[in-house]
Amino acid sequence: QVQLVESGGGLVQAGGSLRLSCAASGRTFSRYTMGWFRQAPGKEREFVAAITWSGDSTYYADSVKGRFTISRVNAKNTVYLQMNSLKPEDTAVYYCAAGVVYRRSIPAEYDYWGQGTQVTVSS
Repeated sequence: QVQLVESGGGLVQAGGSLRLSCAASGRTFSRYTMGWFRQAPGKEREFVAAITWSGDSTYYADSVKGRFTISRVNAKNTVYLQMNSLKPEDTAVYYCAAGVVYRRSIPAEYDYWGQGTQVTVSS
């Protein structure tokens, strides 16, 4: 079992930055691919970024490529999402997820989810 707790969300002006953190419990954290997803009101949950268990490979949605960076520190059981050049359309609840996944952009592939953290970007 893995429990995930996100933090770091908040209100920021367009062009600003935020860093989200996701702290995981459990000794098996380092086995899992970690992903970040987001969900805006009235929209489906969408893929943002993912990182393999080793941290060697990262993947991004086209909408955030070049602005967001995912990273992880397995010794701290933590994954991060650095978000720069934020836009109003980035406003959503952001979730971290863990799993042994084949299709990293598909929410159903992930076994464990956090409760989410709100990110609001004002124009």
